[in-house]
Amino acid sequence: MNRLRNRLVVVFLAATLVPLGATVWVTTSLLEQSIDFSATKKLDSLSTSVQPLMQEFYQHACADLKEQALKGEAKAAKYLPGARSTWPQAVQDFADGEEREQFVRAGREGNRVDYLVRHGDEVWSYSSSLGGVATEQLRREIAEARDVVERAKSHDLRRGLKLAYILLAALFWLGSLALLVYLAHRISRPIHRLTAGLSQLAGGDLNARVAEGRDDEIGQAIRAFNDMAGRLQESTERLVYLRQLASWQTLARKMAHEVKNSLTPIRLTVEEMMARYDDADRGFMTQATQIVVDEIETLEKRIRAFSQFAAEPPVEKAPVDVNSVLQERIAFLKTAHPEVAYDCRLNDVPRVLADQDLLKGILTNLLENAAEAVGQGGHILGVTAAENGRVAIEVHDSGPGLSEQARLSLFQPTISFKKRGMGLGLSIARKSALLSGGDIVVVKGELGGAGFRVLLPVATNGFQTRSDRG
Repeated sequence: MNRLRNRLVVVFLAATLVPLGATVWVTTSLLEQSIDFSATKKLDSLSTSVQPLMQEFYQHACADLKEQALKGEAKAAKYLPGARSTWPQAVQDFADGEEREQFVRAGREGNRVDYLVRHGDEVWSYSSSLGGVATEQLRREIAEARDVVERAKSHDLRRGLKLAYILLAALFWLGSLALLVYLAHRISRPIHRLTAGLSQLAGGDLNARVAEGRDDEIGQAIRAFNDMAGRLQESTERLVYLRQLASWQTLARKMAHEVKNSLTPIRLTVEEMMARYDDADRGFMTQATQIVVDEIETLEKRIRAFSQFAAEPPVEKAPVDVNSVLQERIAFLKTAHPEVAYDCRLNDVPRVLADQDLLKGILTNLLENAAEAVGQGGHILGVTAAENGRVAIEVHDSGPGLSEQARLSLFQPTISFKKRGMGLGLSIARKSALLSGGDIVVVKGELGGAGFRVLLPVATNGFQTRSDRG
C-alpha cells in the first residue's frame, strides 16, 4: 500500500475541503445579496395594484358618463337605421345584441369611453375622454408585466445560479483532486522504488539498483542511492577479497615455514653426501647434487614469494604523478622486451594518493604479464584517464586474451610451476592497489587481448595538482 500517496491525498482533502466550503458559503451569500430581485418584486406589486385601480377608474368614468347622459348634460351621437352600413363596428355589434346599454372603450388605445343606449331602432352614443389615459395600452402593459413576473418566478434565477456555482466548484475540486492523485502517484512511485531498493540493499542484495530517469531532487536521491550501492558493493567485494587474502596469507606463512624447515636439512644432507662420496662416481654425484640444489633454490625462491605475499608491507601514501610512473615503468621494461612495441596515451589527470613503490610494483606486474602474453612482435598500450573522481591507469595487450574460466579466478592466489611465474603476481598487485585505496578490474582490451584497469583515489587536502603530460 502506498502510504505516501494516501497521505498526500488526505492532506489535500484536509487543506481544501474547509476552505472550499467556506468559499462556497461566502460566495452564495454574496450572490444572494448581489442578485437583486427587488425590481421584479416592485413590478409584481405595481402590476397587481394598478390593475384594480385602472378598473375602478374606468368604472367611475362609465358611471359619470351615464349620469351626464341621463341628465342631458352629454351630447349623443345618433345612429339611424337607414345608415347602418356606416355605423362603427362597435355600434353594429351592440345593435346586434340584446343589451339595453353598453360601455365600449374607443378612441386611440382606449383613451375614450363610449356609452351606447338603444332608443327603438336607433343607437345613441355618448362619449367621454379618459383624460389621456390609454386604457388598452395600460392593460396590455400590465399583462406584459405580469407575464415577466410569472416567468421570473418559474425560472428561479437565484437557485439556478447557486446550483451552477456549486456544480462548477465541485467539478473544479474533483479535477484538482484527480490531478493531485496523478501527481502524488508520480511523486510516490519513485520514492516507493527507492524504498524497495533500500530494503533490498539492507537485506544483503548488493546488486539492488533503482531505475533513473528524473532530473529533480528525487532523481538526485536515486542517483546517490545507486552510487552508494555501487560503492558498497565494491567495498564489500574488496573486504571479502582481503579476508580471503588474509586466509591465504596465514596458509602461505605456515606453508613457507614448514617447507623451509624441511628444505634446509635436505640441502645440508645432499651437500654432506657430496663431500663424503668417493672419486669414482663424483661426476654423477656432482650433476645429481646440482640438480637437487637447483630445485631446492627454486623452492626457496617460491617460499620467499609466499613470504612476500604473506607479509604486510608498510604503506606510505603520497601524491604521485601517474603519467610519470607509467612512462618510467614502460621505459624500464622496453630494454628487457625489445621484441614488444609499447605505446602510451596519456591524459591530463590529477595526482593520486598512493604508495609509489606499490604502484611501481603493480604496473611492473601488469606490463610483464602483458609482454609474456603478446610474445614476439606484440603490442602493449598504456592509458591514463580520469573516471568518476578517481584516476584510471589501463594496460592493454594484443595477446590471446582471457578465457571466462580464467577471469573467475584471476586474482585468486594460486601456485604456478612456470619458470617465470609464481601464481601470486596479480594477487599481490591487487592487494597493493587495495592497500592504496584503489582496486584492479578487468576491462575489454582495446588491442584484442586482455585489458586491466588500476583505479586510484585522487590526492586531496592540498595535494591535488595536475600531472605533466610527459
